Amino acid sequence: MMTEQEVKQLLIDTKAILEGHFLLTSGLHSPMYVEKFNVLQHPKYTERLCQELAARFKDQNVELVIGPMTGGILLAHEVGKALGTRAIFTEREKGVMTLRRGFRIKPGTRVLIVEDIVTTGGSVREVVDVVKASQGEIVGVGLLVNRSGGKADFGIPNEKVQALLNLTVPTYQPDDCPLCKDHVPMTERGSKHIK
Repeated sequence: MMTEQEVKQLLIDTKAILEGHFLLTSGLHSPMYVEKFNVLQHPKYTERLCQELAARFKDQNVELVIGPMTGGILLAHEVGKALGTRAIFTEREKGVMTLRRGFRIKPGTRVLIVEDIVTTGGSVREVVDVVKASQGEIVGVGLLVNRSGGKADFGIPNEKVQALLNLTVPTYQPDDCPLCKDHVPMTERGSKHIK
């Protein structure tokens, strides 16, 4: 079993954990960014991390693994492979998270939701809603990194949530961002900017 420190070191070594002044997808600002694809571009690391997620839910009789597009696709596939189950993903259609491409969840299916990086938990909550609307039974949520400091609410009991790495990283509304007030320039995100 990987410890949180081993997971964190792997993310640091692959430059998946970055420091600077970042604009997050949620619209918040942060001094830290987790660029998941810096680690997920390495199949051996992706497989190792997903095997670790799968191990956390191996006794839950998971029948289906689902994750939101984009990073959740890779994680769902690898966790599903490790658990010997089907793996599907959700995507947004006209701004609403949904199942497409012929994907279906039969009522009563035991579903594990996986996601890469969580800040507010919004995408996971949307997947929870999709699973509930299909009458699937959510056995848990597996996360690569929970950077919400425990504040993300997925609409399921906290004991069903497992993160390989928990980070408490400050986030700020743009108007209250101390980095902006100190005129720290915004750091460009993404692996193409890393030298």
